[in-house]
Amino acid sequence: MMQLKEDIATPYESWLRREGVPVIEGYGVNIAEVPLGDWPRKGGRGAFVQLKGMEGATGMEVVEIPPGKALEPEKHLYEKVIYVVEGLGSTEVWTEGGERRFFEWGPGSLFSPPLNSCYRLINGGSQRALTAAVTNAPMIVDIFHNLDFIFNCPYQFKDRFNGEKDYFEMSQKRYPLGRTNIWETNFIADVNKAGIDRHDWKAAGGGLTAFEIASNTLVGHLVDWPVGRYHKAHFHGAGAVLLILASEGYTLMWPNDLGIHPYQDGHGDRVVRVDWKAGTAFGPPNGWFHQHFNLGNEKAKQLALRYGSKKHKMGFYVAAQKRDGGVFISVREGGTLIEYEDEDPEIRRLYEAEIKKRGIALDMPPVQYNAA
Repeated sequence: MMQLKEDIATPYESWLRREGVPVIEGYGVNIAEVPLGDWPRKGGRGAFVQLKGMEGATGMEVVEIPPGKALEPEKHLYEKVIYVVEGLGSTEVWTEGGERRFFEWGPGSLFSPPLNSCYRLINGGSQRALTAAVTNAPMIVDIFHNLDFIFNCPYQFKDRFNGEKDYFEMSQKRYPLGRTNIWETNFIADVNKAGIDRHDWKAAGGGLTAFEIASNTLVGHLVDWPVGRYHKAHFHGAGAVLLILASEGYTLMWPNDLGIHPYQDGHGDRVVRVDWKAGTAFGPPNGWFHQHFNLGNEKAKQLALRYGSKKHKMGFYVAAQKRDGGVFISVREGGTLIEYEDEDPEIRRLYEAEIKKRGIALDMPPVQYNAA
């Protein structure tokens, strides 16, 4: 009997390699430094990024639009959230037989082409435009493994987009929901200047605003936290991409099966550290605790693109948090969040040593550690 060799690549992995652009892998990357290659299908230059924490749940692409040029039109059956790293331009969006809608964007803009609509990105400036997009293409391509269907399906999701004139106007529909803050908007002009609501559940003195965009399951949030402070550790499902907008620092990550005291229990060698600055993108693997530390002289700010929509919930993502909203609930109460008083004392000691080197004072609230 002839022995067949198994193809270990997923349909998504096979497709992105056939696209012929660089594929960058690792725990984290600096978006502006990602090496790009010619991308004939798009009409620009670009690359795919495969972060360790994506694990087939999400994908990422970085695309450069030449000065004064436009990319080729696209449409597809996967969701995509686009962040403008640099440059000025506009987007044209339409459905077959419908009117064309235009909106302008600049550095820091965030938007999502409605599912299976046609769209085209146009560089209206004299310098290159650079975008970074997170998609759920890996799941869609792996499920259907038929690119003609994914890129040429005629169905129009009019419940998501039906040519509304004000679709891409920045909304001010914001409200609290449970332990989080929600902002429903299909466009954010500049995430760097967007207001972030006060939120102490994940960081003392911090802020968090989650946004629902384009009726997606793929959404995100903005967070910030002060100088001399750090986030509480928590874990969730795969696929989240975290992009640093301001300050510098580091993130510690470790598998949750090591427990909440990785150093104290002798697993310090398995804790992964990712150093970051503005422009760094990284992603925690599925079920890994991760904790963010500000080492800069300014408030740290982060954009997260992820699953976790409150309007269109995904069962696998809810389950990964143990319960809905589990990332805001202590592990002692059945969630996935480690409160400061429950964390490994070595974590604060290491942070205090790091900021002391930089002449920054620790500004964390006093803590009385609970017994292990």
